[in-house]
Amino acid sequence: MRRTATTAPPGAAPPGSGPQPPPLPDPPVRVVPARHPARWAAAGAVAVLTAQFVHGLATNPVWEWHVFADYVLSETIVRAVWVTLQLTAYATVLGFLLGTVLAFMRLSRSPVLRTVAWSYVWIFRSIPMIVQLVFWFNLSALYEELGVGVPFGPVFWSVDSNSLVGTIGAAVIGLSLHQAAYAAEVVRGGVVSVDHGQLEAAAALGIPRLRQIRRIVLPQAMRAILPTAGNEVVGLLKGTSVVYVMSIGELFFQTQVIYGRNGRVIPLLLVATAWYVVLTSLLSLAQYYVERRFARGADRTPPPTPVQRARRLVRAVRAAAARPGEPVVPLKPLGGSR
Repeated sequence: MRRTATTAPPGAAPPGSGPQPPPLPDPPVRVVPARHPARWAAAGAVAVLTAQFVHGLATNPVWEWHVFADYVLSETIVRAVWVTLQLTAYATVLGFLLGTVLAFMRLSRSPVLRTVAWSYVWIFRSIPMIVQLVFWFNLSALYEELGVGVPFGPVFWSVDSNSLVGTIGAAVIGLSLHQAAYAAEVVRGGVVSVDHGQLEAAAALGIPRLRQIRRIVLPQAMRAILPTAGNEVVGLLKGTSVVYVMSIGELFFQTQVIYGRNGRVIPLLLVATAWYVVLTSLLSLAQYYVERRFARGADRTPPPTPVQRARRLVRAVRAAAARPGEPVVPLKPLGGSR
């Protein structure tokens, strides 16, 4: 038999539309936070090792912190730090200037320039820095006089090599030439990272080649150059300790002289370590601000600097102190979080 569907008369409530029982409540859900036993175990082990190291620094008498305090700001050490900074500054400026020239020589269409630049980078990256420094220190044994004149002809003016290139000069030359080989690769990598289509567009607009490099290529390449360049400068700062072979009064050489006299090796090495840490930290801070400046074109709202974060925290604390009854709402960082 076929069953026909029945329809409710007009005005009548549809079937099943009567009062419904209230819905049953959902069963309680127990939220259990994720457990990371391995992470907590590793954090505990690191904390214990750190506490042991700090305890050893504070209680081990071999560190001789009183000797460290006597020498860390002594006149001899401060003068040595100044010599280290001078060597780093001279070698950085000269090395990166020469390295930039070598980088564009390697990118040149001239096979002669490319070959010369590649050979320079190959040779100076192959020879250790200490060998180069000793070589330049003994330059007078190879060339007693240096002069200016006609190539393969008469010399119009000459000077003694020892008078022209002293000990500091030999150190600066050796450090600069060594640094230039690495700076050339850093600059070349940054220039290659710039889209070549921008150079083609600039050439189509009739912009001269030199202006293209100065106004278009280098500002964009600096974002790729600066991280590696900052690392090279920090390495050069620590690499100046190699000039002790030339008896130059830089930081490491002076600490050697002092502990050679009084026998306090560990605290004097700690003095040198502390100064290198401070100088490296200052260079890293300067690198951060320089990178932040050149990132303005890519990041419209760059993250706040440490100084800005400290000021915002001080303002938040002062506002909370002025309204003791209100909860402290943390401020959102400028430009988003990273």
